[in-house]
Parts: sequence; structure tokens; C-alpha cells
Amino acid sequence: MPSRHIRFDWAIKRLLRNKANYVVLEGFLSELLHTDITIKTLLESEGNQQTIDDKSNRVDILAETDSEELILIEVQNNSQLDYFHRMLYGVSQLVTEYLEEGEEYGKIRKIYSVNIVYFNLGKGDDYIYRHRCEFLGLNTGKILEPTLAQERKYNIEKVADIFPEYYLLKVKNFRGTAKNSLEEWIYFLKNSEIKEEFGAKGMVEAKETLRVNNLSEQERAAYKRYMDNKSYEASILSTQEFEAQWPFLQIEQAEIRGREEGRLEGREEGKRSILKGQLERRFPKITSQLSASIDGLNSQDLDNLADALWDFQSSDDLLHWLQEIPGSP
Repeated sequence: MPSRHIRFDWAIKRLLRNKANYVVLEGFLSELLHTDITIKTLLESEGNQQTIDDKSNRVDILAETDSEELILIEVQNNSQLDYFHRMLYGVSQLVTEYLEEGEEYGKIRKIYSVNIVYFNLGKGDDYIYRHRCEFLGLNTGKILEPTLAQERKYNIEKVADIFPEYYLLKVKNFRGTAKNSLEEWIYFLKNSEIKEEFGAKGMVEAKETLRVNNLSEQERAAYKRYMDNKSYEASILSTQEFEAQWPFLQIEQAEIRGREEGRLEGREEGKRSILKGQLERRFPKITSQLSASIDGLNSQDLDNLADALWDFQSSDDLLHWLQEIPGSP
């Protein structure tokens, strides 16, 4: 049986803020950003304060690298329609917060926004999305490049190196087994399990640090309480989603019934038309009274009339038969 590991969002709140555990975060970020990341310090952010019951559906951690870049890692559990806007807002705050008043704009720091979501955000089947700012010539189709002076002064290769970069991990979209080192991390984010054979950067340390069995008795109780809250919230959310869909389900059922009734009415009118044609051929002088009586027959009565059709010797026999039907005038 595989060893149980704690969820990444709870680890952010409780364990990964410890300097001794920076290596776990560094490994994850290095695999995601495809460059070696060294964390100099973790800075305060609005979502990383611990609460008594840990009920927050969003947690975040703000890391500063040894090259003074900022990496905001945010985990969101519950659906949020304006989450794209929130990503933009969070980064915009950091841009201004970490530029001293009166400083030149060239001092703005590079910011990475890493967003791990456990709900269906946007329309797309991939499990990793990246947004990187590029200026594209509308006529030439070529990307705008920095000048040599800009490259040297700001230590950049592309204009995009200045602007914030966004990563969106739609964890639920990941399926199957991990086929590379980054997918090992995605597998862990989805399943809270680190397999023995995993060897991605930071995984060896995470394998031990994040074991449920390695938590203290107090930490384990807090983690159990946190997971109980997650189960409760998931049940509430599922109920709300179903209730929100219920009016549409009722409309859909009504439409299905309407289509079925339409088909039945169509078949009934078809029967009526055929019977009238047969009766008019047998009794050419069929009266408007007989025609009106046939119009009032239901589907079962029409079937009975079809069965009795050849028993009628005259239109009077037909009229008598119609008058015997319960409810007929």
C-alpha cells in the first residue's frame, strides 16, 4: 500500500514555509519553469496566515529567488468565475508593492504567477497552460526584440523577460501515470501520493517531509480537521451545483416530453387522415357530422375504428358505432 502524503495546499500553510523545506518548493518550481530555482526567502502574502480551523479555500505563498525574482504560488480549491481577473490583480499588486516610490521603472521585478486550481477554469483539456507576453508585429508577424542597450542594462534576452509570466495548472485534467519529472509533480498535486520511483527535483525530500506519518500528533489532528473541512465543502459545492442545474434539468425534461407528445400527436393525426381517406372511399357521401366525430377520437378509439372498419355496411352503421363511444355527443 502506498504511503499517504499530505495535500500540497496544506503543506504550503504549515510545512513549506520552513527554510529547511525550501528544497521541496525549489524542486517543484525548477521542474515547472525549466530552470534551477533557489529561494532566498518567503515573503508575507494574504493567504498564508494560519487560522484556527484552516477553512480557507485559497492559499498562497510568495517566494523571492536569489536573483530577486518573485514567484507567487496560489492554490484554489473552489470554483471562482473571475479567477482570471484575480490572477491579474494579484500580480498587479506585486508590481507596485515591490517598486519603491520614486524608483525607476527598470527596477520592476520579474514576477511568476503559478496557479494550481482544482476546478474547471476556462475551456480547455490541457493540464498546464502558460501565458507569456510578446509584442507581435501585425504586418510583419515578427516579435519585437529589445535593443542591445536594453539587453545589457536589464539583463534580458527578450522583451517578454520583463513582463509577468503566468502558469495555470488544471490538476483535474491530468490523467494516467507520470511520464516525466514535471508530471511526477502534477501526479502528486492531484493524488497526494509520491511513488517510490519518482525522482524529480525536490521529490526525494518531499517524499519524507510530506508523509502523513511524519507529522506530529498535533499537526496530524490539524490536518485531519482540514481534510474534513474539504469533504464538507465539496459536498456543499456539489449540492449547490446540482440545485443550480435543477431548473435547467426541469426545462430539459419538459422539452423531451413536448417532443414526445408532438410525435404522438403526429402519429395520431396520421392515423386519422388514413382512416378518413378509407371511409370516404367506402362511403363517398360521408357527412360533415361523421367527419367531426372522427376528429374527436383519441388514439385508442382510432385503433378500434381501424379494426372495425370493414364491419360497417353503411354510413349509418358508422354513425351508430361512433355514438356508442363513451363521451361522444
